[in-house]
Amino acid sequence: MAKDIAGIRKNYSKKKLSEKKIHANPMKQFSTWWKQAVISGLDEVNSMTLATAASDGFPSARIVLLKGVTQDGFVFFTNYESYKGQQLAENPKACLVFFWKELERQVRITGLVEKIKVEESEAYFLSRPEGSQIGAIASPQSQVIESRNWLDKKYKEIKKWAKKNAIQKPEYWGGYIVKPVIIEFWQGRPSRLHDRIQYTLEGNGNWKIQRLAP
Repeated sequence: MAKDIAGIRKNYSKKKLSEKKIHANPMKQFSTWWKQAVISGLDEVNSMTLATAASDGFPSARIVLLKGVTQDGFVFFTNYESYKGQQLAENPKACLVFFWKELERQVRITGLVEKIKVEESEAYFLSRPEGSQIGAIASPQSQVIESRNWLDKKYKEIKKWAKKNAIQKPEYWGGYIVKPVIIEFWQGRPSRLHDRIQYTLEGNGNWKIQRLAP
């Protein structure tokens, strides 16, 4: 098995990334790559790895979905009482990674994390399908539960209740925005000599652009 795993590789050769052809602002550069990814018809193009760490320094990573992009940062939603929510309460910093393998591209975003406004979270929650709304209420995310049957029963109870009552966003559920301080754009190249362009936010609000060795 070890030999088979070690032999898995792909030589990237589709595109290049040059400092001369990128935007001075990384959010505009992300917008360009995002549009290209959407046009390419990638499956779940908004899926991204979210890495967090508690005050003990142990990291944790999982896939979440991007639900908004502004000039300030990247928005996702979750249960504030989940494991990731607890980590962000202790250490409000995170890293996001998009991997669009069909385009041989990655984007890595390191930034500071804040909760978005309650009104914005409420508006998004109410725009979700009813099943997702009920699921968010029924699931005590990241907590130990006795069985799948317990979860299904809880879901059915809330679904029955919702037939006669208006569903509202739980207080423990809402959005975060990751405000970037570093953004790296990675383009796969032959012989593992990949293009890596990094933007670093400076004290004057401008972005410093550097090429990194692959």
